[in-house]
Amino acid sequence: MNHRVGFNKLGLKTSHRKALHRNMATSLFRYERITTTKAKALAVRRTVEKLITRAKVDSVHNRRIVAKKIGDKEILAKLFTDIGPRYASRPGGYTRVLKLGWRKGDAAETVILELVEEGKTSVAKKKKKTKAKKKDIKTEDNADQNEPVVQEASPAEVEKKTETAEQEEISEDSSEKEEV
Repeated sequence: MNHRVGFNKLGLKTSHRKALHRNMATSLFRYERITTTKAKALAVRRTVEKLITRAKVDSVHNRRIVAKKIGDKEILAKLFTDIGPRYASRPGGYTRVLKLGWRKGDAAETVILELVEEGKTSVAKKKKKTKAKKKDIKTEDNADQNEPVVQEASPAEVEKKTETAEQEEISEDSSEKEEV
């Protein structure tokens, strides 16, 4: 039985395990998402959450303690200026583990370990997902209902409408410049 065992040794010597935690934590803070095995992700998550909790309060003492684990000065600065303040009001649970499936070579369960987005728009959200679907309202005279029927425009129609609107704006701007 596995009673009172505080952490997973991952079958590694102490120095190798510490190096693994440092490297994976640095990569997670750099890319904010890493793909690894489930056992490693769960082990590294403990380390990462402790570092983020320290980074919530920017002091010389906390920076020195975290610098023992994070050797890269750029990532250390990012941790204290960007990541720590992002989770200032959150009491814990800064990471998320998403299952991917089984690795082909050795059938190890692979997961994505990522930082939970709070107070920051992710890279995917920064890019406009797709043009917002605009709704065209068409009325049908039904004997039962005289309510308008709402139909969604296809993405191609929405793009055509936005392109024509942009062209009209450009032509209006150029005509205003010509008048002046």
